[in-house]
Amino acid sequence: MPRPTPLNSPELQNKVFLLLLVLVTIAFGLIVWPFNGAIWWAIFIAIVFSPLHARLARRFGRRPSLAALATLGITLVVAILPLVLLTISVTQEASTIYARVKSGELNLAQYFQQIVDAMPTWLRQLMERFGLPDIAAVQSRIVTGLAQSGQIITSQALSIGQTTFDFVISFFLMLYLLFFLLRDGHLLSARIVRAIPLQEHHKKQLFEKFVTVVRATVKGNILVALIQGALGGVALWFLGIHGAVLWGAAMALLSLLPAVGAAIIWLPIAIWFLMTGSLWQGLGLIAWGVLVIGLVDNLLRPVLVGKDTKLPDYLVLISTIGGMAIFGLNGFVIGPVIAAMFVASWDIFSQAKAQDEAGSQA
Repeated sequence: MPRPTPLNSPELQNKVFLLLLVLVTIAFGLIVWPFNGAIWWAIFIAIVFSPLHARLARRFGRRPSLAALATLGITLVVAILPLVLLTISVTQEASTIYARVKSGELNLAQYFQQIVDAMPTWLRQLMERFGLPDIAAVQSRIVTGLAQSGQIITSQALSIGQTTFDFVISFFLMLYLLFFLLRDGHLLSARIVRAIPLQEHHKKQLFEKFVTVVRATVKGNILVALIQGALGGVALWFLGIHGAVLWGAAMALLSLLPAVGAAIIWLPIAIWFLMTGSLWQGLGLIAWGVLVIGLVDNLLRPVLVGKDTKLPDYLVLISTIGGMAIFGLNGFVIGPVIAAMFVASWDIFSQAKAQDEAGSQA
């Protein structure tokens, strides 16, 4: 019969302490989870702007708080405020389009009728079996949908106000954390690395991979998204499409998905031009989308993202879509980071196994 472990034995104390460590870590994660977006973006932005902060820190000497404050100000002017202004413009344009559709100034049923009239006979007959070309029904559905949307917006006014309040709190929390991550990030990262129970060269390899992927993904994906959205918005504005800023922002958001992205917006619009008899507009938009917008994705994304992360395109696409499905908009960074850490961890494991096998053979 085995002897019971004494209460003061080091083995039992280590097990209890490990259990306590796991429990308090889980509890802390639950506490900060409501603000996980602010925390993630504070970490991402701090990593991206850490080289700038290092330069300012050398210039300011022994005033780390002033260097962090200067870096935070530059970050606000260069990266954060333009995105906030763009969001406000997109919101205003979306409200304008909603009002025009509701008032009948922007008649979606008329556009639908133009597409139906341009369709070949066999396709119209096929649609008639499902009752799709019924313009009155389409108009009724549009009006009903708008009315329901208005009721939902009205009934959820308090919820929208609460969401705005939460966003403001998260935004300022992100700025607050960003300041301390810029000032003390090197000390915090050193403590985290020391606490990880791995060999030093393995910890260094994983940490460098994490930083590299975050910088490449944030800078590369956001830059590609902004360029594609701007090019798409300019093209739609030139062609006279209502809400060019809104559609451009949608293309920028969708272009976070490699390979498919912005085409989800501009391709249906080009098809609508072709089916309504505007051949030059349709062909021109297709040429612009393939040769210009698509070229930005094919040339810049591998250089800015794939070259540094050293991840294949299919893995970047899958991890981006999966990350956004789980973590929302934050997932376009978190997904590739997890994929890169997955690949790096298995590389370390395979290298260690190969070294052990070589040692045993020797």
